[in-house]
Amino acid sequence: MEKINKKKQHVLLRSIVDYFRAHPVALSIATICVFVSALGAIVAPLMIQNVTDLIVEAIEAKSFAVIEDRFTTFLIILVSAYLVSLAGGFTYSQLTARYAQKYMHEIRCRLFDHMQDLPIRYFDTHDKGEIMSTFTNDVDTIRQLLSQSITTILICSVTFISIFVIMLLSSIYLTLIVLVGVVAMIIVTKTVGGRSAKNFKDGQHYVAKVEGFVEEMMNGLKVIKSFTHEEECNDQLEKQVVKLQKVSCNGNKYANILMPIMGNIGNLLYIIIAVVATLLFIYDVPELTILGYFPDSTIRIGIIVSFLPMVRQFTNNVSEVSNQVNPIAMAIAGTTRVYNLLDEEKETDNGYVTLVMGKYDENGNIVECGRKEHTLGAWKHPHTADGTITYTLLRGDIRMFDVDFGYVPDKIVLHNVSLYAKPGQKIAFVGATGAGKTTITNLINRFYDIADGKIRYDGININKIKKKDLRRSLGMVLQDTNLFSGTIMDNIRFGRLDATDEECIEAAKLANADSFIRRLPQGYNTYIKGNGSSISQGQAQLLSIARAAVSGCPVMILDEATSSIDTRTEQIVLRGMQNLMKGRTVFLIAHRLSTIQDAEAIMVLEHGKIIERGTHDQLIALHGYYYQLYTGVFELE
Repeated sequence: MEKINKKKQHVLLRSIVDYFRAHPVALSIATICVFVSALGAIVAPLMIQNVTDLIVEAIEAKSFAVIEDRFTTFLIILVSAYLVSLAGGFTYSQLTARYAQKYMHEIRCRLFDHMQDLPIRYFDTHDKGEIMSTFTNDVDTIRQLLSQSITTILICSVTFISIFVIMLLSSIYLTLIVLVGVVAMIIVTKTVGGRSAKNFKDGQHYVAKVEGFVEEMMNGLKVIKSFTHEEECNDQLEKQVVKLQKVSCNGNKYANILMPIMGNIGNLLYIIIAVVATLLFIYDVPELTILGYFPDSTIRIGIIVSFLPMVRQFTNNVSEVSNQVNPIAMAIAGTTRVYNLLDEEKETDNGYVTLVMGKYDENGNIVECGRKEHTLGAWKHPHTADGTITYTLLRGDIRMFDVDFGYVPDKIVLHNVSLYAKPGQKIAFVGATGAGKTTITNLINRFYDIADGKIRYDGININKIKKKDLRRSLGMVLQDTNLFSGTIMDNIRFGRLDATDEECIEAAKLANADSFIRRLPQGYNTYIKGNGSSISQGQAQLLSIARAAVSGCPVMILDEATSSIDTRTEQIVLRGMQNLMKGRTVFLIAHRLSTIQDAEAIMVLEHGKIIERGTHDQLIALHGYYYQLYTGVFELE
């Protein structure tokens, strides 16, 4: 229900409210300063009118002495108003600039923090380039809204209302003419500015599309070059950019004609007011009466002199507000995408069983302890019925019972899958691409939740285990290695952030990676880029194994970790993997059947079903699908 209400709430209002909630004191001061900065624009026409009337009085009296004191007072008031206005303007501009940037920092952190809690399914269905555009372009539109557009509209609104009241008190005839001009300016803004805003709003969408396309092309650059697909990619990008160019040109076309039209309406209005005011003065026309109020019996020179600058300022304010149409339209588009991401439902986690460090007490019972004392891992299981807490030894016993699963509800991809992996056993999965091998490991990690059946970890239903604790007990080595920008040591330590340098080095030795690391220019302190381009693919895989090793997890998932490396490198990686697998429960996915012959159980999958299971020798003796794969009658695709 809360999410529905948030969707109904206007995104701009929501953004402004969030902004004020984040920095209430500073922004309250800034708002006060905005009103103070408008003081000069309000006081100036009043003082000009009074000073002009005093000068006329002095000319008629042929003596400056009769007005000297009042003249000095008005000048002091005018100068003081401008100084106060200057101080207010400087203060609010500094505050809004600083806190708008600070809020951008906060909202980007909120986005990233929220993104970390989104389910894997979200990233499977959304373009990564568009997500990146939300972090950059869309957030920046909010900065422009908060630091520029809102303050401009607020100042113009205060000045607009104040000057309108002064104009109304000065001359109703002239004020009515000004209102006719303002109506014309509003119509132009709605017509021309509306078309410009629509195109700029569409432009934000196309910018995200282009960024997503470029990000995809950069990731696949080697493939593009390998297949000499550059021209086709250029053509595809051209189509995307042409759409962006078209809406951008249309937006700028309307934006560029808006201000000249508004300026000319203001100039025309200025001339009309000057002519009408002169005629009213010459012919001594009495003013209109509104609600029993008489502005003046007739118009005075002081009113004419002060009214003309007010007309200019009045129309300028309307133009300034109309000039914010495009930034606001872009902010609406950007803010909508930002809040759409923030409103995405986080990955649900109703688990209450946690992973703790423990040891045996003198009675042989498991108790919690600090890392330095711990000798084992344990599942902490609170029981709400009687308030007791039990501890279950972390062993790595994983069992699946009649599991069904589909990425979408009406399309089941795993059917009635049952298996068990006792602590220390190696379970291998074999099957064609799309048979469901990786899907099973994703279910163990709870990247996705099963449709039916049960998965138990050390006898505990994994739905009861907190996802972060569950995943902390599982190590993964994937076919596509993901390294991060940083040193070799940093990348190994990613497996367990509190690991010491000595533990990381031991993990590297276990993974058979220590020798190549020491040959690097700075050894373990060698800096590598996030894509691992400065080292070979085999070396990157060894670092991935070392990262899994330092985690110390009792369960390892090895997903085709050697399928993309050469045979010689594979032997090096396999030695590292063999060291990693010792004493651990292992789920191994491999296309190369030679790497799984020593598995305690091999599961042969086809179309989401386990069609054969057993050891290598048992499956060979069965002369079934596995036998045909092993002898080369069939090949995995």
